[in-house]
Amino acid sequence: MDNTSTLTTKESAFKTLDIAYIALGAALIAVCSWISIPTTVPFTLQTFAVFAMLSLLGGKRGTLSVLVYILIGAVGAPVFAGFSGGIGVVLGSTGGYIIGFLLTGLVYIVATKLFKKTLVVEILALVIGLAACYALGTVWFMVVYSRDAGAIGAMTALSWCVFPFIIPDLVKLALALVLARRVRPVIK
Repeated sequence: MDNTSTLTTKESAFKTLDIAYIALGAALIAVCSWISIPTTVPFTLQTFAVFAMLSLLGGKRGTLSVLVYILIGAVGAPVFAGFSGGIGVVLGSTGGYIIGFLLTGLVYIVATKLFKKTLVVEILALVIGLAACYALGTVWFMVVYSRDAGAIGAMTALSWCVFPFIIPDLVKLALALVLARRVRPVIK
């Protein structure tokens, strides 16, 4: 009977630790979103934080951090770029990129479950996840922008919303992986 209570205590402590890491991950994403250069799609450190949390916390906890971040912002907390928040931001022209962070997490989960979690697998998973985020975000942007301001071509949307961000996002990806690999040994 004593072993059962010890096991239950260990299991609940692990779950408590998971919740703490998920909350810290969501907070880090929020702080990184506030570091922003305003453009059509704001240049922020959100992607850095998403990459870092996925690599550092793993796919499940990292993706849950992203989900918590999105939900906190959707209910109105000013956690998005420019200290904005609310469902209007999520449903606005750049909301697809915010939702796209979940796709990045899901791609990361699938890739690291199917293959051994090596540096190459992590890089490929994050790059493919970023491409999925770009795809969802750009389609979303085009739909919302067309509804609000008139039709927009795919190349115009890509030139505003994706092309300027590719190299900075790849640099953020590399920095996030370096940081995560150094910090990972102290994370339980």
